[in-house]
Amino acid sequence: MSHSAAKRKLRSSYATTIISISLVLFLLGIIGFLYLNANRLSVYVKENLGFTVLINDNAREAEVIRLQKVLNAAPYVRIAEYITKDQAAEDLKEELGEDFVDFLGYNPLLASIEVKLAAAWASPDSMARIEAEINTFPQVKEIFYQKNLLDAIHENVRRITVVLAGFALLLLLIAIALINNTIRLSVYSRRFLISTMKLVGATRGFIRKPFLLKSILHGLAGATVAIVLLSLFIYGLSNEISGVIGFSDPLMIALLFVLVIVTGIGITLISTFFAVNKYLRLKTDQLYY
Repeated sequence: MSHSAAKRKLRSSYATTIISISLVLFLLGIIGFLYLNANRLSVYVKENLGFTVLINDNAREAEVIRLQKVLNAAPYVRIAEYITKDQAAEDLKEELGEDFVDFLGYNPLLASIEVKLAAAWASPDSMARIEAEINTFPQVKEIFYQKNLLDAIHENVRRITVVLAGFALLLLLIAIALINNTIRLSVYSRRFLISTMKLVGATRGFIRKPFLLKSILHGLAGATVAIVLLSLFIYGLSNEISGVIGFSDPLMIALLFVLVIVTGIGITLISTFFAVNKYLRLKTDQLYY
């Protein structure tokens, strides 16, 4: 094989290694991104849960406004909005597309206070305590909320977090296996060079050094490509769900990119170390097997 052909083959091997590393790190980065945002997503979902406090028809407006202020000051409330009878009728009229008040001759709706929960209190147990507390107010006729939905969201948020953690761990193991195999094939193609360096008296540390330095560069190059792909992925999603996931959190994004770089360099460095050591231990006649 000519020297130029050997160089082209070597460059092709390097390119394959970097592409393999970058694609694996990209997939790992997506899972890491989702996992880092799991808490933010959980908070977003929980803060959009709420309940309706229906007001007695004979309650005075001043009393209802005072109740609204009490609720706004409560630790379990993110926001409480007072909806008058007339406003409730207007909202329902818009939804139905017809004036039901004229048809009935009176407004059957009750005034209400729409409450959005603070995320930390959006659980079935907390909601039961909140409901009992609010029912002690004389202005309150009834509290309405979708109990089944609250139970389902609370349970599903917990499950999603666990599944993401498990999937991230599984993908990390797959990433280690794939990158390790890629590195081993790369070192295998240079096993005779390692043997030659041993024969001329080079120490193990001297032989390992260029391989380890090259592995660091491969890991860094693969991580850089993965970060570019992740940036495009994040930017592509930002137009769709920017209010849900923290695209504008530079610390979180920086942490994700640092983790990708550390993972890329760490896996390639460790894999290269063990792969080179394997061929350092082999005798020359064993290299042909």
